[in-house]
Amino acid sequence: MVVRYLVRDVPEMADRAAMVIDSDENLLISGVALAEVDHVLRSVYNLPREAVIEHFMAFVSKRNIHCHGLDKGTVLEALLMCRPSGRVSISDALIWAPARTSGQNLVYSIDARFPTDGIEVNFGP
Repeated sequence: MVVRYLVRDVPEMADRAAMVIDSDENLLISGVALAEVDHVLRSVYNLPREAVIEHFMAFVSKRNIHCHGLDKGTVLEALLMCRPSGRVSISDALIWAPARTSGQNLVYSIDARFPTDGIEVNFGP
């Protein structure tokens, strides 16, 4: 539904998605769903990363969209982290966000590009 809403490639489906997403109903989206939408937008629709980030910023900023288990401000901060260098992936940023706010701020990763702002990252032996 989110993909159709953002790309509007099938007008009938996009309109149906908009009826739900643009309604007054409070809606939840998970970080996993956002990561999947990122993958589809970039691999199937060949959208550049910057466009995906802009789409996500606008989508998450909608007053009726809530991020399951995450503070909306932290999700927006995570997305902003993806903008400047292109080094931080959206998926990594969405792993970083709950680590930063959960009180369990340790993440294990073998990716040297994993964001470390406000958390501890253990890159292993």
